Amino acid sequence: MAPFPLPLQTLLGTAGAYLVYLAIGFAFGYALEISGFGHSPKLAAQFYFKDMTVLKVMFTAIVVAMVLIFLTAGLGLLDYNLVWVNPTYLWPGIIGGLIMGVGFIVGGFCPGTSIVAAATAKLDGIFFLGGVFFGIFVFGESVSLFDGFFNSSYMGRLTIMDWLSVPTGWVVVGVVLMALFMFWGSEQLERIFGKRDLKAEPRLRVIGAGALVLVAIAVLLIGQPTTADKWDRISAVRQPQLDAREVQIHPAEVLELQQDRKLIVKLLDVRSEADYNLFHLVDAVNVPLADIPAAVDSYLLEPANTVFVLISNDEGAATEAWKTLVAENVANVYILEGGMNYWLALFDAETTSYDPALFTEGDDTLRHAFSAALGARIPAAAPNIHDYEFVFTPKVKLELKRGPSGGGCG
Repeated sequence: MAPFPLPLQTLLGTAGAYLVYLAIGFAFGYALEISGFGHSPKLAAQFYFKDMTVLKVMFTAIVVAMVLIFLTAGLGLLDYNLVWVNPTYLWPGIIGGLIMGVGFIVGGFCPGTSIVAAATAKLDGIFFLGGVFFGIFVFGESVSLFDGFFNSSYMGRLTIMDWLSVPTGWVVVGVVLMALFMFWGSEQLERIFGKRDLKAEPRLRVIGAGALVLVAIAVLLIGQPTTADKWDRISAVRQPQLDAREVQIHPAEVLELQQDRKLIVKLLDVRSEADYNLFHLVDAVNVPLADIPAAVDSYLLEPANTVFVLISNDEGAATEAWKTLVAENVANVYILEGGMNYWLALFDAETTSYDPALFTEGDDTLRHAFSAALGARIPAAAPNIHDYEFVFTPKVKLELKRGPSGGGCG
């Protein structure tokens, strides 16, 4: 498993993690201040093409972070699934960006730089920050009036790679080249409108640009790890769990989990649609095995008290799905012991008796005849746990969720 990002609260405790957050915040604010970002005329000058420092600094930070994230992910040092990516709400995001942009032009600050200015007792920064808080208050009191629009056009954890179906390395190289072109263009604008002498600019920036291109090309050549690569890295720890049957949970435990109001139980039926339609459990969602990788991003965003139970006819397809989700760092994933065949053996009197070898090492076919596609319209789809007495060993242990959290920019 990739060591980064570090689970700070696990390593340092809540207080220690907050101290790290405080230090990072202070360093970020200090960097903004010494860059002149607490001075509103300097910030506003970019909209008159006289001083493009804001664009160059912010895009440099974005591009360097992008290159290093995907370089370390490609080397197996970072799990990109645990990096927060703001979910996309297309039209609300566009409107919100326009509103923030107008506020930036009129006020001379963005929310983050206004905090820097206020911290250094600049009067305009203090007034702008007061406006920020007032805007937050007004938004909170009025959001119910446009809640439908505010949550519309949701596209999830959408990246350029997903949008264009282009390998990550090519996107990284393309974005770096685009940024360098923007930097060159911004300097030309400064030369024309700001009368800046480009000959006086440091040569080091050219060396930095060249280094950035080289690292981007390295990202392209290294590539990003596949799910199979990720499984290979953790198989020494996870495969023994499968072999010791630590993650295959008894059907009765599934019923007990569903009675626990502190948990969110997601029943993922990874069988074909045809088998699912013949019979499935109440509340089970059909996610065929081939569709599991595409659903990973949404599962990573589920609350920490979510337990996933994978269901197949025997255990074959569910086991493959388990490997995929565990490799992608989805927490609290379990397999229904014996699959639907064992479930029916327990809760439907017409089926055969339970043979562990038959269900755990079977060919993953449904060994129960149905006269029609009954779905969840038979008692076995939602048995009452109180009508049965089972002896089993509970196996579900809620893991500390390591999923993408936090994020945002002022």
